[in-house]
Amino acid sequence: MPKGYIIGHFKVNDPETYKEYIERDTPILLGMGANFIVRGGQNEIVEGATHDRHVVIEFPSYDAALKAYHDPDYQQVAEIRRRSADSTIIVVEGAE
Repeated sequence: MPKGYIIGHFKVNDPETYKEYIERDTPILLGMGANFIVRGGQNEIVEGATHDRHVVIEFPSYDAALKAYHDPDYQQVAEIRRRSADSTIIVVEGAE
């Protein structure tokens, strides 16, 4: 079964508030089987346009990734992200 991924692209507007989001979302997502593959770090946009911070979170399946994103506890914490950053979030199925 292919793995599932949540991919996020962010422009952080309020770093202190965004830090609270990271502190609170991490245990929720880890508890749902998340494995953070990419979380910030050095990057260079070599083609096209996107935000400046990138996150890739791996889950055991596409359904698990969707379930994690829609989880009420996560959605409550996601409000902190929405207040502190512009973001694009994608849930995608991995290759087999």
